[in-house]
Amino acid sequence: MTVGEIIGSAPALAGAALALTLVWALWWLVRYVRADAMTRASIRQAIRVRRGWRRLAPMAGLSVTDKTPPAVIVAPDGKVPKPKILIPKIKVTADRYGVLVRAVCLPKVSLAEFQRAAPYLADAWRCTRVSVLPDTPGQLVIRGVRVDPLVVPTEHTPTGEVPEELTVWRLGLDEYAQPVSVSLSDVPGVTVAGLPGFGKTSLVNRFLCDTAPSAAIQYAVADGKVTSSHEGDYADLAQRAFAFVGDDLAEANTLFKRLVTLRRDRSASIRALLGVKNMWHVGPSASWPLTVLIVDEAHTYFRDYKGSDPQTKKLAALAAENARLVEDLVKKGRSVGILVIIATQKATGDAIPTFIRDVCPVGMSFAQKTAEAAVVALGEDIRNWPDANPTALQDPAYVGVASMAHQGCPGFTRIRTPYVADADAARIATDTAHLTRDPAELLEELSASVLWKDDPFTKGEAA
Repeated sequence: MTVGEIIGSAPALAGAALALTLVWALWWLVRYVRADAMTRASIRQAIRVRRGWRRLAPMAGLSVTDKTPPAVIVAPDGKVPKPKILIPKIKVTADRYGVLVRAVCLPKVSLAEFQRAAPYLADAWRCTRVSVLPDTPGQLVIRGVRVDPLVVPTEHTPTGEVPEELTVWRLGLDEYAQPVSVSLSDVPGVTVAGLPGFGKTSLVNRFLCDTAPSAAIQYAVADGKVTSSHEGDYADLAQRAFAFVGDDLAEANTLFKRLVTLRRDRSASIRALLGVKNMWHVGPSASWPLTVLIVDEAHTYFRDYKGSDPQTKKLAALAAENARLVEDLVKKGRSVGILVIIATQKATGDAIPTFIRDVCPVGMSFAQKTAEAAVVALGEDIRNWPDANPTALQDPAYVGVASMAHQGCPGFTRIRTPYVADADAARIATDTAHLTRDPAELLEELSASVLWKDDPFTKGEAA
């Protein structure tokens, strides 16, 4: 192409560039107008972050001087070029809570330097807090939240669709508005502690609503704060449970015995029916579902009764046996697909016996009044993380916020759990009630089916 042709095509190229610019501007404007007020504020914040980065980075110690001389040491005018100041390149995106910045590392400007500069970035970007974590090799992800996600109440509307991953419990958002989930695969037990009214039951409700559309999970509920299934927080979901008991210790004892019998029957037949020693090697199914026992207000069933009269002795014996039966499920039920979720206000040894509590690998706590209550719920290490201690969550703004040791992350994480409306819970339970089956009956049917297939006479008939 000649110079004349290039000059002649310049107007067309300029027009194309202008058209692309107008399309981009229109797309940006539509996105801005359609966003909610919180997202629009974050978009404006993202613009300030981009525009001020080249000036802010050197002041925050996030630049490096390249003293390597260029290929041409002396410029035509005889002056030696000055050393270059290199600044990490960034890419900024916005959401409802703030900005997400991806930065490219430079020599002597990497993870440690960005983490040291995080407080300065938070002030300059007008953020509540800023975190810096490694992303891909040579890159970092910087999360700045303009609005504290922990004090913004959230709601969750269950879709009623079968979850892609049945054993992934999606808990909510952490203090940087990032989604937090926990894997329940190969987990024998979960403990949930916290003061009344701070979100324990709502947390479990979300798990029930999200997983109920799957036939590969079945529930049994022991709710220690009600007398019958039509009362209390689980009334809307009772029809999706194959068993439900209230605060009667004898009825709870019968349920726990029933589940221990299921555990033993599954242990005796798992190799013959599934071909494995651990159900998690093949995963739960409609014929061998994950069986979840929910024990709410656990102190009702395990408390140590004191007294010498016959009634107190009877209650004490039932409570001791209840603890022994649930211990059996927690310690031996994992490999056959039994999960126990235990909720109580204060996870002390009289509410959840230590031989049960200490073998549950997943534990979380909503607000607590004392440091001792926080320690028994989350372990001694919580003393080293005062910002995440549940004793700091007693303000009404933190209703629905829990603290936990998150899998794969150091220390403790605070999580804003969403609220699930009673109407949505009732809708899910009604739509999925037909999936409710007794796991013991399913085990009998599976055994009969396998025996029929293995029977030489039935094989001959089939042929």
